[in-house]
Amino acid sequence: MSGHGNAPHAAERAIVRLQQRGVDVTAIVGRDAAQARDLVREHLDRGTDALVVVGGDGVIGLALQELAGTEVPLGIVPAGTGNDHAREYRIPTGDPEAAADVIADGNTRTVDLGRIDADDGTRRWFGTVVATGFDSLVSDRANRMRWPHGRMRYNLAMVAELSKLRLLPFRLSFDGGPAEEHALTMTAIGNTRSYGGGMLICPGAEPTDGLLDVTMIASASRSRLIRLFPTVFKGTHVNLDTVTTRRATTVRVECPGINAYADGDFAAALPADITAVPGALKILTNG
Repeated sequence: MSGHGNAPHAAERAIVRLQQRGVDVTAIVGRDAAQARDLVREHLDRGTDALVVVGGDGVIGLALQELAGTEVPLGIVPAGTGNDHAREYRIPTGDPEAAADVIADGNTRTVDLGRIDADDGTRRWFGTVVATGFDSLVSDRANRMRWPHGRMRYNLAMVAELSKLRLLPFRLSFDGGPAEEHALTMTAIGNTRSYGGGMLICPGAEPTDGLLDVTMIASASRSRLIRLFPTVFKGTHVNLDTVTTRRATTVRVECPGINAYADGDFAAALPADITAVPGALKILTNG
């Protein structure tokens, strides 16, 4: 299963390597996300030893909707922008042959997934991080823009949202406890540590502990928020007085007018319950 951009070329190289290693490969390429999911479901119903995704975190997110709770392992050939799943599971990036070797070696690890259950009935599985608040507002704006393309669109959307920066009225509850009112810039809920191409927003997250790591940032100051961003790549932002962290199995998140994004893509409108599901995925990893 492959995405767009660099994915077709990476897929060709990975397929050649897998065939050299004696692996029988069937390529799946859909016109759009819906058709890709239909094709994946069809092949899973027929029976397959593994589902290999060539692409970025968004394409992996599509595959997770079908693989969650099954015995079919996920293989990854990174060919996206962020590649945070690959980063978490030590899968080589920029080298489709090396990633294919990890798959052919057949080392499987059982890990947790997160699950979003929104009040509107939406259910979505995720592997990395759910973003709500400032991050999701930037993504909303970038998705509405038609120009420019690529990373610059996101950067311009961020500048626009920074100009309107405000604390948002979050209502959070942890593991069924009482609701807590928080005025926050953003809340990130992580099954793994990073999103956005290596930003360690939840630096203590571990995808085998049955817990979600929650990072809450409260800063109405544009200059302080801008200074915070570089520290996220090191994970040291959690030491700042504007940042609070929690751990929980289930987090209830409410914030009027805010959407949740997971694995880099739109997931659901809040309110939503976000839950860690232990052992929901088998993944082919490096060692």
